[in-house]
Amino acid sequence: MTLVPFIGLLIGGLIGWKKSGEHFLKQVDIVTSVVLVLLMLTIGANIGANDSVMLKLDKIGLHCAVIALCAVFFSILGVVLLERTILPLDELQKQISLGDICLAAEEGAAGEKEKPASALVWTMPVSIIAGIILGFRFFTGADTGFLDHMLIGILILLYIGVGINIGSNREVYHYIKLVGFRVVYISIAILAGSLMGGFAAGMTLGVPLEAAVISASGMSYYSLTGAYMTEVYGIETGTYGFIVNVMREFLTIVTLPLLIKISKGSPIASGGAGNMDTTLMPITKFVGAELGLITFITGTILTLAVPFILPILHSIL
Repeated sequence: MTLVPFIGLLIGGLIGWKKSGEHFLKQVDIVTSVVLVLLMLTIGANIGANDSVMLKLDKIGLHCAVIALCAVFFSILGVVLLERTILPLDELQKQISLGDICLAAEEGAAGEKEKPASALVWTMPVSIIAGIILGFRFFTGADTGFLDHMLIGILILLYIGVGINIGSNREVYHYIKLVGFRVVYISIAILAGSLMGGFAAGMTLGVPLEAAVISASGMSYYSLTGAYMTEVYGIETGTYGFIVNVMREFLTIVTLPLLIKISKGSPIASGGAGNMDTTLMPITKFVGAELGLITFITGTILTLAVPFILPILHSIL
């Protein structure tokens, strides 16, 4: 299983590099959306069919909330320290041209709003709840081996889809060149903060580090994180991967008015990988179009990094 993510990413990356036409990518988006719905149904069914997880769901939910809060807190701390030392975002905002670069950020945010991904914000929770009901009603105490096989197949398709996005998403490298390589430091600070937050929460709560740290490393990428952790650790630990990152995304959106008062980079830090799509528009509204570009770049880098980070952490922890 350790090599499967990298093989899937490689296959998808080669496909995306060679076939990056708009029509092809739209078809990939549709297929990916269907795969995500199937993934949520499968994870939900696994949760519903597992008596142990169902009995501890309230406790798991509390633990997930603490892990998400710690991951957000340390991510914000890392970015604020970065802002006050080597990368003041106020100055960077002034340096970014109000011409083509800014326009690209606005168009990117608008485009993400129109994508089917926005509908998935509501489809995903509904799908996982439906899966839990189906699992509890029909699969409790039954052999769920076929769900495990289904999860493996879905995970492979998901990694290939992510690889296609990596291969076809070439403009982000152009944007990084335009605004300077220093912008990558923000992504590094968010990742480091997320790992520290997961570690701190795990030690405080007594939660196994693989559950706390790896779920926090998802940085809002709940679908892939939940699926990967379910496959390698089982449904109970996989539940952490899903819920922690859903909570992080939710917390980011509802606390934006407070986060922007801390610093310009705080909303970006909280959003994590979600800055590439779901949280891009809300955050851009608060930080402005110039830093909306930084938000998009940061989210893209983290989204592309998560599929590599998960198996690496699995091999370490």
